[in-house]
Amino acid sequence: MSYTRNTLALALAFAGLPYAFAAEPLRLADLVHEALAGNREVLAARKQYEAARRRPAREGSLPDPILSLGYASNGGPLPGQGLGSDPTSNIGLMVAQEIPYPGKRKLRADIASKDAEAEFQQYQAAQLSVRSRVVQAFHRLHHTYAALAILAQGKDALSSVIRVSEARYVSGKTSQQEIFKAQTQLSLLETRVIRMQQDRTAAEGEINSLLNRQPGAPVGEPIEEEPVALSMTLEELLAKTAATSPELARDRKMIQRGELAVDLARKDFRPDYTVAAGYFNQGSMPAMYQLRVDIPIRLHAESRQRPALEEQVDLLAGARHTFEAAEQNLQFRIREIYAAAQTAQRLRNLYADTIRPQSRLTVDASLNAYQTGGADLPSVLNNVAAEIDLEEQLHEQELNFALALARLEELTGVEIK
Repeated sequence: MSYTRNTLALALAFAGLPYAFAAEPLRLADLVHEALAGNREVLAARKQYEAARRRPAREGSLPDPILSLGYASNGGPLPGQGLGSDPTSNIGLMVAQEIPYPGKRKLRADIASKDAEAEFQQYQAAQLSVRSRVVQAFHRLHHTYAALAILAQGKDALSSVIRVSEARYVSGKTSQQEIFKAQTQLSLLETRVIRMQQDRTAAEGEINSLLNRQPGAPVGEPIEEEPVALSMTLEELLAKTAATSPELARDRKMIQRGELAVDLARKDFRPDYTVAAGYFNQGSMPAMYQLRVDIPIRLHAESRQRPALEEQVDLLAGARHTFEAAEQNLQFRIREIYAAAQTAQRLRNLYADTIRPQSRLTVDASLNAYQTGGADLPSVLNNVAAEIDLEEQLHEQELNFALALARLEELTGVEIK
């Protein structure tokens, strides 16, 4: 009997031994590096940014000049007819260059630069999003391995209890009904194993998707990461977020872009102009030259330029409201997730430091009492099941803490150590 009791005690010492699989172990840093290098969302965002970087030079350049070739003839439709004898006959060319009002080109280039800077923040946000999802999938996968190990050891513990109850049944100290109850508990534990295996498959599929691997590619067991403490206060984290959040940085760039667009709309009340120069050959008569400046007259400014300016003013106001809403929403989400991280950390410590020792003492005491006839089997089974639940909930709180940290890093752009 003492051998059985020792076996049960060892089985209930849930030390989180790794669940044995033959695949190559996973390191979180390697997964993040691979994801940032090959994830299609990140690559698409980077190409969007690279494309946007090319626009400022184009927007700040002059429009293409226009070359005009032609002739005027007298006495017939063919070129050269009347050339040298009629002063209105000629063959010539003209070059025209549209010149924007001073300052417009720079404003257009600056607006395109702000668009590029906003795209860069989108690229940064895509990287943070993919990194966060990889980290979360890694920890969810690690949780399934740890939970499966806990459940496997729990099955061993219940099997040991069943062996004890069978020995008591042979000696006439218990009923067959109690053995059936213990076997039912073991079967229920097997259903939890099946569900956890499904969760493991889902986490592996998510990792393969994020890393742009083939579906169903083998994924190894995650290597245990060193526990990270929530070292920053909420106020410190919020203060850093104001400068590091890609979401807020992008909205700031859009406000700056809107201010430039308003300036450009104001300058659009000033017309662009076109300079044209021409040379005309008149045969034996002296050549003719022409220089012309074309300036549009803003007769319809109140119906064209004024609404355009008001549109840009409204868009700027909208961008400012968007930034304020994003800032408020971001603070709310950070506070919510920070509170969740604190709760998970406190619960994990409570489980590990207080509830686990109490639960193990309860299991040992109930087992000793059961073997001497001082406790019934249902009590022992309930205590063993509670021990299994405790160990799983303890690791679940570790998972919740890791997931909360990953989401905080995504939202804030701050690496929390």
